[in-house]
Amino acid sequence: MPGELAPRPALSGSAEIDVAIVGGGYTGLWTAYYLKKADPSLRIAIVEKEIAGFGASGRNGGWCSSFFAASPGTIADEFGREAAIAMQRAMFATVDEVGRVVEDEGIDARYHKGGTLTLATSEAQIPRLLEEIEHEREWGFGESDYAYLTADETAQRIRVEGCLGAMYSPHCACVDPARLARGLADVVERLGVTIYERTPALALTAHQVPTPDGTLKADVLVNALEGYVALCPVTPATWCRCTR
Repeated sequence: MPGELAPRPALSGSAEIDVAIVGGGYTGLWTAYYLKKADPSLRIAIVEKEIAGFGASGRNGGWCSSFFAASPGTIADEFGREAAIAMQRAMFATVDEVGRVVEDEGIDARYHKGGTLTLATSEAQIPRLLEEIEHEREWGFGESDYAYLTADETAQRIRVEGCLGAMYSPHCACVDPARLARGLADVVERLGVTIYERTPALALTAHQVPTPDGTLKADVLVNALEGYVALCPVTPATWCRCTR
């Protein structure tokens, strides 16, 4: 990791701001980044129990993937076909957007968009890959989104003993997760966002975040705790959403 990991100053005293973000991982940092870009006049602060990127954001496997946990069919059942397609297109675009930001902001996150391969190592797996590609075609995704590669074509990308073919999608990149998280923290700080580290939120209530040494009062509260939300008392008004 470049730079030091010494914690930024903790919140000391109370402050009134426009947006309080609880959680200094990807959710909180990206939220701060785009809010500040949209309106530089916003007074934004992030409170983080440890240091920015300490949790899963800085410790994940390093993939920047466009694949969503729910299938297009599942999304379409609830929101319609066009919404499902738009969702996947947005996921495709997000991979490139991460690359754009790290380049524009000079974040040395070792971003590399090399795509992703799903390998077939038995004869039975080949028709499954072809069926999956055909299924994606039914949703309007073409050769530039999902393609079948022969064994020789796959070997030009990666050699795997016994590989008979693969499905390839370009919509995936790798990234150094800790460098990205810490880099985003530096960028939003340069943009004027205040980051209070070693500052645990004692609760999330409408319009204020109490901490051991002070309280943030804000017009908007963003709950960016993700998996850590179970460790912080949250009132129903702030559960996984913003409140005004």
